[in-house]
Amino acid sequence: MHPAFSVIAFTTLSGAGYGVLALAGLGLFAPVLGMPGPSPLVLSVMLALGLALATIGLLSSTFHLGKPLRAWRAFSQWRTSWLSREGVMAVLVYLPALALLALLVPAAIGRGEGVPAPLAAVLGAVLALLSLVTLACTAMIYASLKPIPAWGHRLVLPAYLLFGLQGGLALTAAVAAFDDGRMAAGLLVAVALPGLALAGVKLRYWRAIDSTPLPVTRGDAVGLPGREIRVFERPHTEGNYITREMGFVLARKHARALRHLAIALFAVLPLLLAALGLGFEQAVLPLALLALASVLLGAFVERWLFFAQARHVVGLYY
Repeated sequence: MHPAFSVIAFTTLSGAGYGVLALAGLGLFAPVLGMPGPSPLVLSVMLALGLALATIGLLSSTFHLGKPLRAWRAFSQWRTSWLSREGVMAVLVYLPALALLALLVPAAIGRGEGVPAPLAAVLGAVLALLSLVTLACTAMIYASLKPIPAWGHRLVLPAYLLFGLQGGLALTAAVAAFDDGRMAAGLLVAVALPGLALAGVKLRYWRAIDSTPLPVTRGDAVGLPGREIRVFERPHTEGNYITREMGFVLARKHARALRHLAIALFAVLPLLLAALGLGFEQAVLPLALLALASVLLGAFVERWLFFAQARHVVGLYY
């Protein structure tokens, strides 16, 4: 598949945005469980960043549409389309997020008492749930496409959720580093843990797509199942939408190098930065910012590979 920059940016930025929104919601729910939550200032910044990234990501996705002005029509097919469900859930996320932001900002600047605990718990739980469901809907857009076997793998959904969680934790650590160095150092450790899980998930996923052939043959593609077909001439003389969007081929040696780079960025480097953060708490701010950049860049490289290595069965015909 052609790795369009707009869609890669959308899945990377919106994933981190919904991840930090889910964590902000859980932070508001934490006092109900007897656990200390972030300060109103940290929560306000987390909510603002999450909404900004989610909005930027959603807007960037419209540039991949043939007619962006008709993007609103995607909301009408929520009964059958994961894309439509994602759009509906993404809009619903704004309701608790904006309500919490309006209640938290006065407390963050010292002009209010904050959000009452029961209301904060309810809104926080709703925000966390809607954010995670939105991430799941994004993953299912691809996991439901049977003509692209690499996307239908069972590890696609957990990988999306883990990337969203790690991106949200990295954003939270960067925000907390400006307010509480000790909390930020602990959050750097939390950033590294999903990275290690992701390394295992992606290695298993890549091994699966490398060793599993397409479920159909070229004979099936041209209507002659069971026959061995040889191509001696292209179906047509010029390229078209299918050959441009679904005929992208990535060399195996380049894929191997990019896989190593992705794992180094989202798994190895965050682990090293977490160890440095525990030993040098005074340097936690630059370490947290570096971890954020590493996690986002690693997710971007992985997402590029996710598209570039996906083979559509229509390629057998062409």
